[in-house]
Amino acid sequence: MAENLNYQSGTSWCYDNDCKRYGRLYNWETARSVCPGGWHLPSLGEWNELVNTAGGSSAGAALKSRSGWNYDKNGTDKFGFSALPGGYRDGNTVNFNRAGELSYWWTASESGGKAAYYRGVYDYKDDVIEAAIVVKAGFGFSVRCLQN
Repeated sequence: MAENLNYQSGTSWCYDNDCKRYGRLYNWETARSVCPGGWHLPSLGEWNELVNTAGGSSAGAALKSRSGWNYDKNGTDKFGFSALPGGYRDGNTVNFNRAGELSYWWTASESGGKAAYYRGVYDYKDDVIEAAIVVKAGFGFSVRCLQN
């Protein structure tokens, strides 16, 4: 998909009630089942394939949209991914954070026990980060679906 998913289902939220610009933020449980038929939430391996194809350590610049990022830290959007900085919803404080600065996307991959992997892009970096987070009901990250 060339934009963040914006389908109201399960547990999801919109940053500042603006679903049109950044799409919705989903908790991990909803993210695993929200992609439409014929599409799925990408695994960590599928994300790695995208990142490697888009330039490895500098893939963030190639995946970021050409506008919308704070401090003029826009990308080239070389692959039509059009990553916008939709921020995230913090499950601990139940606050929305960092729109304009970063975007996090869930993967379908678990990281042992109660954690899941996500990928992210920041305004001040050209790479795509990989991390795992203990899944809590209130955490909201963006979703990109991959066609089967």
